[in-house]
Amino acid sequence: MSALTGSLLGLVARVWLATLRLSVIRSGALDAAADVPWVLSFFHGTQFPLLGWRRRRETVVLVSHSRDGALQARALAFLGMVITRGSSSRGGATGLRSLISKAREGARDVAFAIDGPRGPYGVAKPGALAAARALGAVLVPMGVHAPRKVVLRSAWDQFQLPLPFSRVTVVLGAPLPKGCRDAGLLSRAVSDANAHAEASRPLRGPILTDAA
Repeated sequence: MSALTGSLLGLVARVWLATLRLSVIRSGALDAAADVPWVLSFFHGTQFPLLGWRRRRETVVLVSHSRDGALQARALAFLGMVITRGSSSRGGATGLRSLISKAREGARDVAFAIDGPRGPYGVAKPGALAAARALGAVLVPMGVHAPRKVVLRSAWDQFQLPLPFSRVTVVLGAPLPKGCRDAGLLSRAVSDANAHAEASRPLRGPILTDAA
């Protein structure tokens, strides 16, 4: 039953995402990192519209072993993500090893909600930094802004759901240096990417522009 429900959720999400008019602002500094893995880094609550961005490679995500995680895993797989199961809190090292292994075996990128499963919101945890070091990857801060959206105020991550057919701006910021160990720097980079997205007027998407 959970597999069927998860697939239905994935189908609904795919249709919903297809209605969004995305503008993507991509830092030109990413050109120098084209041949290395990327650890796509964003805050919890902003992830739904980011699934509408056309990823350059297969991308691995870590999903918990909980019942909600089972639904999420099925839905994300339906949307083309490569799933590995584990926790970034309980048994986090095991989950991280599995994520790194899956990324290596297929020359894949990795996607991380950097502020962990429980927050606090906007405060980076060590997982994304550790994955980037292990993979020889760069951390790519991602930001998003959807002027027309529903925000789940009762959720700790203030989950954002852009309205169908609305315009959304996605920013891929300049990559952080390889081997970065500064969680504060990563948090600020993702905050800056969100601020950049909010300050940018949405373009008629889909369109790709470069930012300095």
